Amino acid sequence: MTWRTDASPRSVAHAVSAPLLVTGDAALASELQRLAAAAGTSLEVLSEAADARARWQAAPVVLVGPDALTSLTVTPPVRRGHVHVVSLQQPPDGVFRAALEIGAENVVELPGADAWLVETLTDVTDGPLGSGRVVAVVGGCGGAGATTFAAALATAAASDVHPVTLLDADPLGSGIERIAGLDELEGSRWGSLLQSAGRLGSRSLRAALPRRDGLAVLGWGTGGRTDLDAHVVREVVSAARRGSVLVVADVPRYPDPAVSELLFRSDHLVVVCPLTLSAVAATARMLGRVLPLVPDVHLVTRGPSTALDPVEVSDALGLPLAATMVDQRRLDESVELGLGPLRSRRGPLARAVRSTLARLDTPRLHAGAAA
Repeated sequence: MTWRTDASPRSVAHAVSAPLLVTGDAALASELQRLAAAAGTSLEVLSEAADARARWQAAPVVLVGPDALTSLTVTPPVRRGHVHVVSLQQPPDGVFRAALEIGAENVVELPGADAWLVETLTDVTDGPLGSGRVVAVVGGCGGAGATTFAAALATAAASDVHPVTLLDADPLGSGIERIAGLDELEGSRWGSLLQSAGRLGSRSLRAALPRRDGLAVLGWGTGGRTDLDAHVVREVVSAARRGSVLVVADVPRYPDPAVSELLFRSDHLVVVCPLTLSAVAATARMLGRVLPLVPDVHLVTRGPSTALDPVEVSDALGLPLAATMVDQRRLDESVELGLGPLRSRRGPLARAVRSTLARLDTPRLHAGAAA
């Protein structure tokens, strides 16, 4: 199976330029460098209009100090988006007129615009990877194997294209980082992120997470667990989407506000259902809560060939069948040894996740024929 994107993540990352600041005001430059650092980036500071014009189009965002407006308006630069005039004090009327001449979108004053500016710098400097897809995975009933399937789905995707981010959104679950074989790696967990309320940059998030072979994971570690916060989940999913080709999230069956926030931001939902009557009944009840939140839902069934017919289960639940699989021998042993869920690349689980990836086809990210 081959995954393709419109641009290589590595080449895109190297192509992103630093935000441009045009000013000769040392105090303004110092304050804006501080805000840029909070957004996970740095500024290219130029004081001469001629130098600024040469960099005007390449920068992801252009910040202009009031002191530089006069020289820039002599020969206004080419019109472009993301140009902002930033002042340390209330700007006089002439600043607004000059800002219009150079094509600025607005004139902002610090410190009142601090939070807005950090958010703006975070968004525009994360680069053009912002269309990564988010796939949530949920078990139709307890013991369905959804966490293992989510870990395998992310692992298989990361083996073909990366970056891929795996999220454990179930504080009562078994721990997806252990199942993925990444629990021994250093990095941030949910506990540290839940203590922050700021804007998250995609590159800073990915750099902070445990990762290997293109797969980064956000789990719970060995510390205590608590309920997720909807605001933090929104920031994490947004940052992970901007910095990843694919985001896979293991979610619990109970849609509390944080889980609902994650599902609302997901492009696809994969429901794992064992082939038993009780599991199908439980899945049907669970679907009544989550179906309104996700636009595209697929079914994966699990069970022996002597169990219920997967196609009939798919029809009964009203979901398209992405894959069906039998239980895989020695899967628990592979996980316990820290080898991850895809020790066998030709086993039932590997075939099921690749079939599922093939069904989740999008213009930005698609899988070829299942292996």
